[in-house]
Amino acid sequence: MKKIIFFITLLPLLASAQSSDYNKWSIELDGGITKPYDALTTGYTTEKAELFVVNFGARYMFNTKFGLKADLGFHDWDSADNSAQFETSYYRGNLQGVINLANVIDTKSTVFKNFGLLVHGGFGASLIDSEINDNDDWTVNAIIGLTPQLKLSNRLTLQADLSILTNISQERNFDGAQFVSTSFIDGKIATATIGLAINLGKNETHADWTNYNPWTDEIEELKGQITKIETDLIDTDQDGVPDYLDREPNTASGASVNTKGITLDLNQNGIPDEFETSLDRKYLKEDVAVDYDDAIKKLLTDGYVNVYFDTNSSNPATYSLDAINYLIKYMTNNPTVNAELIGYADQRGNEAYNTNLSSKRAQKVTTILIDAGIDAARLTNSGNGEASSANSKAALQLQRKVTFKLK
Repeated sequence: MKKIIFFITLLPLLASAQSSDYNKWSIELDGGITKPYDALTTGYTTEKAELFVVNFGARYMFNTKFGLKADLGFHDWDSADNSAQFETSYYRGNLQGVINLANVIDTKSTVFKNFGLLVHGGFGASLIDSEINDNDDWTVNAIIGLTPQLKLSNRLTLQADLSILTNISQERNFDGAQFVSTSFIDGKIATATIGLAINLGKNETHADWTNYNPWTDEIEELKGQITKIETDLIDTDQDGVPDYLDREPNTASGASVNTKGITLDLNQNGIPDEFETSLDRKYLKEDVAVDYDDAIKKLLTDGYVNVYFDTNSSNPATYSLDAINYLIKYMTNNPTVNAELIGYADQRGNEAYNTNLSSKRAQKVTTILIDAGIDAARLTNSGNGEASSANSKAALQLQRKVTFKLK
């Protein structure tokens, strides 16, 4: 009883475990041959395989692998030519569990996608009605079977079935002439039928022909969450603050930042504090105050600070915007200083192309400076074409640049 209650409790979970974008109901009608054995009186026999058996059922699939079906069957047996005369009708009704074995082993992704195989089994009640015995013989039966399937269309399936039924506590033999000789497991019946299943529902396909993994949605959701975490952890400027939290995602390499990714510049002079410390060590003599403007001028003019570009591009690489910002701040603090911008390209490409590209790069940086408030009259630019030869990818990157000369 506990197992039955557990199974009934589990049914709603099974029914909700998968997507409902496929049909779950079908009705089945088939007919064929039937043969009783074991519970027959001596001298009473039937034909080896007698026509007639008809089955009708309705099936509901909780998901693409498991379902239930209720079915009714009618069998009719007549005596063989060399047998004592009898005629028996057999009626049954069963409730069965169904396993879509083809979906369990995943044949739908192979060349057998239009072939299926159901395994079914369950219990029911039977009535044996024999002309010899006027009393109806009610029994309990168990059934198990295999149902090969062939998909004809989204709505129609051709299916065969091979089943074995066993009666429990059957009173008389199938012919009705004598009482059965056993007290529990009695007559057995073999059937072989062929028929059609009609799939019902508003969706395009039926559960029989849908191979759906109940964990697919959860797996995809987890993959999405992992991807988001990986994306959130990206730190383009490698300042220790992920991009999605970084208010300055292009911090210059080596500069210290706060928890929001903003460069530390406590004295608000436009130079990261980390760089000031470095400049102090390089240029400051003992007890002599450093001239930061001279230091920045030297960094700009001597080529320590440049604007770099991707291949065939005239737009500055994102990480190079700080270099432009240094020049803007310097020229803003020194309104009498003019700047010459010189563009370069790597050695790939012909001379005319490289000259044109280097000019575009210098002009692009000039435009950014003007948009930032620097007077155009203080700026000149030129394209110097191809820089010196290089072989490695990193060396080629250093050639694609715009340099500054302050006057």
